[in-house]
Amino acid sequence: MATTGEGRPTRVPIVGQLRSYQRVWLRGDLIAGVTVAALIVPKNLGYAGIAGVPLQNGLYAAAAGAILYAIFGTSRQISMGPSSGLAAVAASAVLAAGIVGEQDVASFVAGITLASGILFLLLAVFRMGWISQFLSRAVVTGFLFGAAIDVVIGELPKLTGTETTGANPIQELWSWFGTLNEVHGTTALVGAISLVVVFGLRVIAPRVPGALVLVVGGLLASALFDLGAKGVAVVGDVPRGLPALQVPDGQLLWDHAGTVALAAVALVMIGFSQTAGDARTFAAKHRYQIDINQESIAQSFANIGSGLFQGMPVSTSLSASSLNDRSGAKTGLASLTSGVTVLLTLLVLAPLFSDLPKAVLGALIIEAVVSGMMDLPEMRRLFRVKKVDFWIAVTALLGTVIFGVLAGVIIGIGLSLVWLIAVATHPDMPTLGRERGTQVFREVDANPGDEILPGVAVVRFDGGLFFATADALEDHLRDVIQANPELTGIVLDCGGINFIDSQGAASMADIVTLTRDAGVQLRLTRLKPGPRAVLEREGVIELIGADHIHGNIHRAVAAEQRDAENRRDDVG
Repeated sequence: MATTGEGRPTRVPIVGQLRSYQRVWLRGDLIAGVTVAALIVPKNLGYAGIAGVPLQNGLYAAAAGAILYAIFGTSRQISMGPSSGLAAVAASAVLAAGIVGEQDVASFVAGITLASGILFLLLAVFRMGWISQFLSRAVVTGFLFGAAIDVVIGELPKLTGTETTGANPIQELWSWFGTLNEVHGTTALVGAISLVVVFGLRVIAPRVPGALVLVVGGLLASALFDLGAKGVAVVGDVPRGLPALQVPDGQLLWDHAGTVALAAVALVMIGFSQTAGDARTFAAKHRYQIDINQESIAQSFANIGSGLFQGMPVSTSLSASSLNDRSGAKTGLASLTSGVTVLLTLLVLAPLFSDLPKAVLGALIIEAVVSGMMDLPEMRRLFRVKKVDFWIAVTALLGTVIFGVLAGVIIGIGLSLVWLIAVATHPDMPTLGRERGTQVFREVDANPGDEILPGVAVVRFDGGLFFATADALEDHLRDVIQANPELTGIVLDCGGINFIDSQGAASMADIVTLTRDAGVQLRLTRLKPGPRAVLEREGVIELIGADHIHGNIHRAVAAEQRDAENRRDDVG
């Protein structure tokens, strides 16, 4: 729970920020708020375009997200609003549900936004934020990359003034290639110039707000050259005014309850992981604490507010948050300023966007998803560091492109769970050897020159000993015994065992019986207090013998060697 400046707990963190507010922070907060608003207004027009809702709805969401997060969030630099990834999920939900008509689409998107906000609230109440961890970073990287490809292909017709068909991005792309002989020349020119401007500025002047430059330039070009009269499609009426409180169409949501539920889960998993990670980053940088449970509450209210005011899903924006930080934001007042500035834009400037060419909007959307969702450096890192993770990301990418964004979420969750189960049920059990001239035991595979002790096998078990891994340990030790007829003792290094369940304890008792029947002494070493207590309650410690439990591997091996020598003397 967040606290006030005096340390009293509160569910409204901005109260504490304002009570301890320093006057010198005001200038930075106000400048940061206005600067971020200048960035997010044009970008949110694009995000609304991705989701297929009226452009002003993207600004409604931006205002609601910024203001509500500022009040209830614990991060002082986070900028909350629509994002390209969440917009892609919303668009896929609309497509999966077969919703048509601007009003129905807007109501449906607002409805899944509201549903995700309610789900965030449930996670906060029951402290279940860990659920978001079922989407691994590799899966999210691949999923977002695939969603970006989906969005880019969907925007290509805006750049050429053509129409395409297709049930998936591959069919849409093939259809688009078939329409190239019907390209509208002026539209294509506007689209090409827009792409050059927005991507060129990112390369040569990355600190210049390319989206704002592109939107202003597009509006000026539309007015100066009367592009609408020349056949260039424009976005159409963008009304002036503030959003009204409007509950989404309940019957529409009920008719597509399955799609709504899946979309809400996807939005929560993606949104929570993004916001939690960014909040931790800024908190560490500025040396203050955040409350992850309170972050869920903040995202809940931000999405509920956005859904009730005809908006779209919101989450953190790393680019906007970083700009907020660089511009001097010290408290949530910066985010409040951004939200109010967006509202003023709706009151004063909204109709100006009516003449924005759709080709400009398409270029804006393409730049947003390419820069925000196609993470090539991360894909290269995955390939370099862990190729399995790379191929998981590629599978999530292909699943998203071939089967759609929502299906990609299901595939991603499935891949994450399969990978989690595979890792959990196949713990490493390396054989250890002794570094020559020392008492240090290391993995033989990594250190082939280490000494293998005759008659003694040293095995380390890395992982929890529970119902899913207990049989694997027993099978492995049976293989070790059968592979070495001269074996007299096994030293099981338990330093990697952090917990044992009832089945694991029962299996350990079976292992003791197995080793005794084979004439092999079993010794345990580096056994932690928690697992030891479980084994004691099972009676395993008594069965093994307290003298067969050792503090380190060297002592266990030395004890086994002495006992083996004594046994040989007795036989002799």
